[in-house]
Amino acid sequence: MTTEDRIDRIEHVTAALAEDRRKDREEYRQLWRDTQRQLNDLTLKMADTQDAIARTNDAIARTNDAIQRETDRAKVAEQELRDRIASLVSAIGQLLPRP
Repeated sequence: MTTEDRIDRIEHVTAALAEDRRKDREEYRQLWRDTQRQLNDLTLKMADTQDAIARTNDAIARTNDAIQRETDRAKVAEQELRDRIASLVSAIGQLLPRP
């Protein structure tokens, strides 16, 4: 193999290596863009999920408040009923003849 053949071969190998390197760089760029796009999508999904959680927490808080109001109202109504029953029993007791 002559010196010229060796130089041609080295140039050919070098050109192939340069082409492979260029392809690798393009592939890495594409992977980077895909990764960035996926990160952006994930960020948006996380924000949507956090908004949904906040709305759910608000709904739970409203429901808990409504339950507490109803519980308080039921306690008041129960006490009023107890008072009415006690007064009726007392009135009936006063109407009954004593032996």
